[in-house]
Amino acid sequence: MRLQKYIALCGVTSRRKAEDLIVNGEVKVNNLIAKELGTSIDVDKDKVKVKDKLISLEKSKVYIMLNKPVGFVTTLKDEKNRNVVTDLIEGVRERIYPVGRLDTDTTGLLLLTNDGDLAYKLTHPSNEIPKRYIAIVEGVPNKIELDRFRKGLRIEGKQTSKATIKIAKRYEMESILDIVIHEGRNRQVKKMCEAINHPVKKLKRIAIGDLELGGLNIGNWRFLEEDEIEYLKQL
Repeated sequence: MRLQKYIALCGVTSRRKAEDLIVNGEVKVNNLIAKELGTSIDVDKDKVKVKDKLISLEKSKVYIMLNKPVGFVTTLKDEKNRNVVTDLIEGVRERIYPVGRLDTDTTGLLLLTNDGDLAYKLTHPSNEIPKRYIAIVEGVPNKIELDRFRKGLRIEGKQTSKATIKIAKRYEMESILDIVIHEGRNRQVKKMCEAINHPVKKLKRIAIGDLELGGLNIGNWRFLEEDEIEYLKQL
């Protein structure tokens, strides 16, 4: 088995982040530092350590939906000692981690799991998994601005994919937008709204594909149902 896949299946982190750990020399196989991403291991014989801690395969997979509140970061540890999302998950013994990220001041649907394969699938750009947001922005976008958003925008020298956007409600000084993107760049929705001159005031993710946040209260979490798990695996 490829080393990065094994690390993810052990519930340490996602496969993409496991690759960073390997490149940074933080992974050992039989007490020897492994820096090659193509390294293969024998899961029954080889001993793998991450940051000098022996890891092993998780026996049970865990899939959780969280309604993330403001003020929590989507990392396992934070150098600034801010609250991390896993602090909100109590009574789960398996080592879980966030699938993708939400900004500290963004709320809404966040998945956590120890299934490295699924996390990799949901976050890899080539799979173009749709993510739906509700955004409160300054002002009301006009038709030209909405069309620019839909066609994709040049953000930091790189073109975004096509997106969908519609005005859910409009007020005198602000509006509520329903937005769907198919990428997961850092702060993408906020940067796209800024690019059409309507900065985001509040942002909430309400769906990943057809998996919806529904009535889950802010700060609360639940295990995914079997049909929801199968749906995500089929995306």
